[in-house]
Amino acid sequence: MKLSVKRTGRQFFGLVLPVLLFVMLLAGCHAAPGEEKAEDMRTPTDDNLIVVGVSQVGSESVWRTANTASIRKAFTKENGYFLIFDNARQKQENQIKALRSFISQRVDYIVFSPITEDGWDTVLQEAKEAGIPVILIDRKVNVKDQSLYTTWIGSDFQKEGQMAGETLAGYLKARGRQEEDIRMVVLQGTKGATATIGRSTGFDEVAKLHPNWLILEQVDAEFTTAKGQEEMKRLLARYEDIDVVISQNDDMTFGALDAIHQAGKTVGEAGDILVISFDAVEDALKLVEDGIITADIECNPNQGEYAEAIIRQLESGKTVDKMNFLPERVFTRENIQEFRSGSDG
Repeated sequence: MKLSVKRTGRQFFGLVLPVLLFVMLLAGCHAAPGEEKAEDMRTPTDDNLIVVGVSQVGSESVWRTANTASIRKAFTKENGYFLIFDNARQKQENQIKALRSFISQRVDYIVFSPITEDGWDTVLQEAKEAGIPVILIDRKVNVKDQSLYTTWIGSDFQKEGQMAGETLAGYLKARGRQEEDIRMVVLQGTKGATATIGRSTGFDEVAKLHPNWLILEQVDAEFTTAKGQEEMKRLLARYEDIDVVISQNDDMTFGALDAIHQAGKTVGEAGDILVISFDAVEDALKLVEDGIITADIECNPNQGEYAEAIIRQLESGKTVDKMNFLPERVFTRENIQEFRSGSDG
């Protein structure tokens, strides 16, 4: 039954997409914001291409851009795929619309990173009834029926939060500051996002083991540089002494650093404030190397290749694990050179 559905989907694209392209040409091919680009709608020349519909959260961060690049690199015609890509622009209604479009177009697989965890039961039920396997990447969904999606690929966000807390604890102990009162603020990501929930939960678990850690405030900074700067500026004005900033992604960290510098404060081991960040994008790793960011917890963006491997397994009739965690590390000034040497080699 599964293979029959897939053949029908591929034949559907071979027959219908030329008509869609003709209509687009008559209309001048002007796609509205949020719709697929013309390059995503071209007709497959081979009916055996695996048609994959991908709905991405948006392009809110450097990490997200890298994540999208890995998806586009994996699902190419050369690799045997026809990719339909949609940018949801951080709006769940756009993402649900995209998924329904994929279902109506009878794609072979749906791959998407959900903006928030809740609100997916109905559309995923529609995908299940259409016989389309759903692969979640990066973020998770909160659904009553776990069979509504085939598998999830991404980071162990709770573990990342724990790693951040343990790294901070080790850093303070190594410098004889483990008994000091440590005043900190937390820049959280988008409310309801899997990364926000997991990183907050994991870090809080470690923080509870240290009664001298005082979390002054946890704020939603939306995973963006602009909001990170805005919230950090407000926090610095409200609290006279902040020892540590926990920032749940590098983009918010960049904004926070700007606000800290504008306030006349310094960062790093000899500075006023220690900064712990997440994602480990290239520009942030340079700041780790310079001692500006104390530690950066990696969030592996290269999920496209893992999703492609999962599809290959499904195509061959193999079963796949429900949860697939990616390998990740913590970067500090002490180990960054070793990482760079390994990358160069």
